[in-house]
Amino acid sequence: MKIGVMPASFRVPFKEAVIKARDMGAKGLQPYVTGGELAPENLTKDDRKAILKYVTDNGLVFSALCADFGLNFRAYGENEEGIKRTMAMMDLAVDLGTNVITTHIGHVPEDENSIEYINVCKTIETLGKYGDSIGVCFATETGPEKAIKLRGILEKVDTKSAKVNLDPANFVMLCGQDPVEAVHILKDYIVHTHAKDGVMLGQIGEGRYQELPLGTGGVPYIEYLAALRDEGFEGFLTIERECGETPEKDIQLAYDFLTDALKKLY
Repeated sequence: MKIGVMPASFRVPFKEAVIKARDMGAKGLQPYVTGGELAPENLTKDDRKAILKYVTDNGLVFSALCADFGLNFRAYGENEEGIKRTMAMMDLAVDLGTNVITTHIGHVPEDENSIEYINVCKTIETLGKYGDSIGVCFATETGPEKAIKLRGILEKVDTKSAKVNLDPANFVMLCGQDPVEAVHILKDYIVHTHAKDGVMLGQIGEGRYQELPLGTGGVPYIEYLAALRDEGFEGFLTIERECGETPEKDIQLAYDFLTDALKKLY
């Protein structure tokens, strides 16, 4: 497994974040491409080549792109513009040398016969089929849905490119899902992961949680990483730090924690 970083977590401009990630020893980057300097609509072909060269010249690759801008997956038939925007980000992934984009699909109803549940599946399938045609995985980030429910959704869609970006902290913080169990349930779909930690505050469904520095929350990281290893995952553990007053320090601590943990597993 390799360690990556979300450049936005450094809270500095992209090129500065690349240098910080390089100096830390990270091997990959997953930037947001939903706005600003890395949004598809703001990049010419030459811009894309220059960005890729800058990243690779610094010894890094793009592990994935984050395409999370709030697309309403439950409104299939009314979300065409959002689907087109996501497809543009998938095209950008090709230009930047990665084959994964990730996003949240939002809460999915329990009733599999409801129009909203069916619409979620249709939206995923539409994006997945586009991914089939260009070689890019559309990876759903884990969140409010338990692993078995998410797997059920992915099994229903007619595409090979609908995959999973596994965020173990989201499972712990939002729905009380054991991340180790989740790895085994979702093993056939995991193409990218986030390295984050946290705890749930209150009861499942209340939406109260706290993100914490890696190794200090509710994710059993040694067992979780062992499960990924045992299932043959060799991709990225991409550090994401969404809060805290000392992001660079927290990212370095996360990198050191993961480095030590991986040494114990291999």
